[in-house]
Amino acid sequence: MPTTRVATVAAPFDRDIEADFARITRLVDEAKQQGAQLLALPEAALGGYVSDLGGSASPPPAFAVDGPEIARLAALAGDLVVTAGYCEAADGRRYNAAVCVTGDGVLGTYRKVHQPLREDATYTAGDAFEAFDTPIGRIGMQICWDKGFPEAARALAIDGARVIVSMSAWPVSATNPHPDPAQDRWTRRFDLFDRARALENQVVWVASNQFGTFGSLRFAANAKIVDPGGEIVAATGQTESMVVADFDLEADLDAHRAGMNNLRDRRPDVYGALTRPALQPV
Repeated sequence: MPTTRVATVAAPFDRDIEADFARITRLVDEAKQQGAQLLALPEAALGGYVSDLGGSASPPPAFAVDGPEIARLAALAGDLVVTAGYCEAADGRRYNAAVCVTGDGVLGTYRKVHQPLREDATYTAGDAFEAFDTPIGRIGMQICWDKGFPEAARALAIDGARVIVSMSAWPVSATNPHPDPAQDRWTRRFDLFDRARALENQVVWVASNQFGTFGSLRFAANAKIVDPGGEIVAATGQTESMVVADFDLEADLDAHRAGMNNLRDRRPDVYGALTRPALQPV
């Protein structure tokens, strides 16, 4: 199978939709110039995230998946596969959502399942993890705090995803933050989750993130690409930038799975507890 070049970014997005689209246009152009076939934009790339997670933040603008904003994103993408986060309006509710597009239209959609702190005051939770086919192969999407739950990535891998795109607006710690964001405990957790999810599912993991500050949140940046062995092959660090990496999405994954194969060696028959609520301390 030919080599596939994937790109991811750490970049800022806010309530100024025209500025967001201007930045997306530049990033799409840069990705195309670098020969990428997939570009991962962050969570809330259209309209920005919430300004705090205490439950009182004003909601971002919401868009329908079949509305003009997503159509505009698809037109910008052209031959490039682009994933982006946004606030979806549907059935009178708001969802923290992601969409995957090319110039042909919408290829896949996702609504964030796992909600941290009081994110539920702004968004309704999603209820499914499903992979889908794209010109580069079968991929899955998740958003931010989803990466803290191994079941989320596993569900996508079982559904055939060879690439999982994890879009985030992941902040550094709000309490006792480290003066160096790269050493902040929540930055370290962000990085650890990315590596663990790639390794345990033996997939290519593409993590994007917001950059800078928005309201009370300071974002951890450090967008990265992780190989199926859990090794970081490219990362932005604490900069607003783009990184790319090349993979043969058939041969590289097959090589990692040829011996110790995490998906093959699963024992679903003994995992019954995973579907039950956790026991709480008395």
